[in-house]
Amino acid sequence: MLLTLPLRAACSLLAWLSLYAWFCRRYKHRSYEWSCRLVTLTHGILATCLSAYIGFIDGPWPLSHPGSPNTTLQVHGLCLSLGYFLFDLCCEITNPLLQARWFLKEMGCYHSLSGDVVDFFFVVLFTGVRIGVGAWLMYCELASPKPRWYIKLGGVVMYAVSWVFMVSICRFARRKTMKKYHAWRSQRGEELCLRTNGHLKSH
Repeated sequence: MLLTLPLRAACSLLAWLSLYAWFCRRYKHRSYEWSCRLVTLTHGILATCLSAYIGFIDGPWPLSHPGSPNTTLQVHGLCLSLGYFLFDLCCEITNPLLQARWFLKEMGCYHSLSGDVVDFFFVVLFTGVRIGVGAWLMYCELASPKPRWYIKLGGVVMYAVSWVFMVSICRFARRKTMKKYHAWRSQRGEELCLRTNGHLKSH
């Protein structure tokens, strides 16, 4: 099994490189960054769906069996992502909503309802999944006697990193909300001026 893991990771890396090369040929009029982001978006969607299937359908249930031996499907999923991480060493590794946000910016559509929807769901999902569900998973891992101490320590560190990102996300959400509010106030003031047609209101 151990001898085949490097081979699986190498095959995964080759697959991601091939996908990147195909995207570069398919979107010649776009930058290489565009193709790299497409690979990242593809991995984000694939890894999220595969992880959800492994964790909540195929099993074992992560909240009651932390530290159990890896299944064959789990090993395949890990090798798939390991190959991608080797490909993506030079980029920021994020999730599908962040990739969608980048594409909207690239196409000039970020400052629209679509951009607001993507940002809203990113904040909600990050808070609910990374902070909420993450806390539950960390508790189950710490309470279980099966995981080794360094696995538990790694889980705590990863959760702490999520909170660092959460603080930044809250600041971003506050700035964007205040900017939208001030723009709305300014627009409303202009509309009131137009309604009075330049005449003073009677008191």
